[in-house]
Amino acid sequence: MTFAVIKTGGKQYKVAANDVVKIEKIAGEPGDVVTFDQVLLVGEGDDVTVGAPLVEGALVAGQFIATEKQRTVIILKKERRQHYDRRNGHRQRLSTVRITEILTGGAAVTTQVDEIAKARYLKAAAASGATAVSVTEAAAKAAPAADVSAEDAPAKPKRTTKKAAAEAGDAAPATEKKATAKKAAKADKE
Repeated sequence: MTFAVIKTGGKQYKVAANDVVKIEKIAGEPGDVVTFDQVLLVGEGDDVTVGAPLVEGALVAGQFIATEKQRTVIILKKERRQHYDRRNGHRQRLSTVRITEILTGGAAVTTQVDEIAKARYLKAAAASGATAVSVTEAAAKAAPAADVSAEDAPAKPKRTTKKAAAEAGDAAPATEKKATAKKAAKADKE
């Protein structure tokens, strides 16, 4: 049985074909094909190839299943008799990937995108009311927005002060209108 040790998210994982592993969050949608090119070791039985630091031409491919949050980890800091206690929680995001093949010698990936899982994900996202935008579409939308220069951007409206409004001949500032209304109200009462 062929196995490999891959590095992703700052951690190392021993994987084999058909393994389901939870790794640090990676970008992708359910059904997408993901590849790991940082392969540290490849082995089949007693024949083991160790990289220095990576095995050349080795690649591990898999299918992206989902990204979920891990259980809450409570962080508690306390200094007794000092009236100091802090409580915080953390939920790490983990991606689940099913390893499909371990390739050596520069072989090409044969894993196909799972269209059924992708359709199921898009249908569930549409049903929940969320807009399902793929990672590549989001990147494509963000790229043109970054290309807008300062000259093309709409001018920011300037704030006008009371003095500037009076000089421009605009209607009386709001405070003067209020004062005039109060005087009129007093005159009506008398």
